[in-house]
Amino acid sequence: MKEVSNKHSFAQMEEEILNFWRQNDIFQKSIDERPKDKSFSFYDGPPFATGLPHYGHLLAGTIKDVIPRYKTMKGFQVERRFGWDTHGLPVEFEVEQSLGLNGRHEIENFGEGNFNEECRSIVLRYTAEWRETVERMARWVDFDNDYKTMDIDFMESVWWVFKRLWEKGLIYEGVKVVPYSWRVSTPLSNFEANLNYKEIQDPSVTLRFKINGEENFYFLAWTTTPWTLPANMGLCVGSKLTYCKIRDKKSKDCYLLTKNRIESYFDDGSYEVLTEMKGSELKGMTYEPLFRFCKIQSGYYKCLDCAVG
Repeated sequence: MKEVSNKHSFAQMEEEILNFWRQNDIFQKSIDERPKDKSFSFYDGPPFATGLPHYGHLLAGTIKDVIPRYKTMKGFQVERRFGWDTHGLPVEFEVEQSLGLNGRHEIENFGEGNFNEECRSIVLRYTAEWRETVERMARWVDFDNDYKTMDIDFMESVWWVFKRLWEKGLIYEGVKVVPYSWRVSTPLSNFEANLNYKEIQDPSVTLRFKINGEENFYFLAWTTTPWTLPANMGLCVGSKLTYCKIRDKKSKDCYLLTKNRIESYFDDGSYEVLTEMKGSELKGMTYEPLFRFCKIQSGYYKCLDCAVG
């Protein structure tokens, strides 16, 4: 028997196999030797070439590769064109940083056409590194005949598919809560939102809402999302919490707020408590909107009961 060295390198063995595949064009032969009328298509979500491959790509790519290999073994002709996702915020964000731009208005001043060209120039930055890594994984894909989502024929094919779905009545308009970036003025995918999650101390804003039909009498309410205030249509109160109507001795204005939060807003001795009540008693009270141009038909908004456990 041929002697086998106990010091053989597995990495070297893998490189030898890869070289054998390249020199003998094994991947292409696995396609050419199968009948064209027995094809199998595998649609794989393309990665961004503006970043290097990481563990997540390696794991998912290895799992995905099992399916085309299995179908090839079953006699199907499986062409596997590699693709590149050239759209989306990762590309735009990288260009913004490199050009020193900050947000939509600076992009518009720079020129949308110029900005698109800058994005187009970097979208394939790491294709060589991707090719080396994917081939090292022993994954068979066609890099020479790849596609890009910015290709006109690719974009037209997507619109064609959408048109057919529309004609079949399979497209509908719905409502969904999604992450949103105020900086770039666009909804975000879960992937994009995950790129920049941070733990921060978010300041709250306390505002006074004038109670309908009362002079110098206001609700005090707080929010951590002040940008939603123009569309505000209700205030929530805790049905089991104790609320107080107090008078500011200096301004003579009256306020409604929870009893245990009075000292957060008023110094001791600067106010007097006029009456106490449960939050359930406030349900249905109305107040004037902060912004008159947003008022509803009745012109006033209501307090809503919010159960407190």
